[in-house]
Amino acid sequence: MELPPGFVLSAILEREDPRDAFVSNDYADLAALPAGAVVGTSSLRREASLRARFPHLVIQPLRGNLDTRLSKLDRGDYAAIILAAAGLKRLGLSERIRAVIAPETSLPAAGQGALGIESRVDRHDVQAWLAPLHHAPTALAVTAERAVSRQLGGSCQVPLAAFAQWTDAGVLRLRAFVASPDGRRKLAAEAEATPATPAEAEALGARVAQQMLDGGAHDILATLGADAPPAT
Repeated sequence: MELPPGFVLSAILEREDPRDAFVSNDYADLAALPAGAVVGTSSLRREASLRARFPHLVIQPLRGNLDTRLSKLDRGDYAAIILAAAGLKRLGLSERIRAVIAPETSLPAAGQGALGIESRVDRHDVQAWLAPLHHAPTALAVTAERAVSRQLGGSCQVPLAAFAQWTDAGVLRLRAFVASPDGRRKLAAEAEATPATPAEAEALGARVAQQMLDGGAHDILATLGADAPPAT
């Protein structure tokens, strides 16, 4: 979650669909899958959510680029696969989405659906060129999400979700969880704020992360070999 020295995140574009997508040739959605159906995912976060809500399904790893993953589905290796909706839409593959999965079922990962553009910290000319592309509401949401992930040692080896969403009233609602890969242990937290600056968005993320640390997130992280600051 940290940029290399000498670089800065100069712009964050308006977010695409942040949700996960259900992709299948034979079934309409997760609820339609029969017991024992094989579902593919490369994400421990998705795996934990699926195992907790759909224990009758068989969750198997899914590797490769997008074309490879879709070809594995098409040849019958899986009854369904779970992918990021944003990636499918950006590549013109929206027709492969049978259903989008509500955040209540599969909470998105930090930054999912958002594109950031990185530049050298001393290239103020580049930063000026990129300024019109920057979408402040998305940037504040993603900043809060990234703060959660950073404080909890988020990586591809940690089943961690963090998703911030603006309400119609202009309030940023941040939800997060950390779980064991089998979905049996899960700690969730949420908070709301009206951040106007990145620092205020960071503070919202830090507050949610601290709630989980206070609740015992260390116990889950320790089983995964992940490190996080001690609870206070």
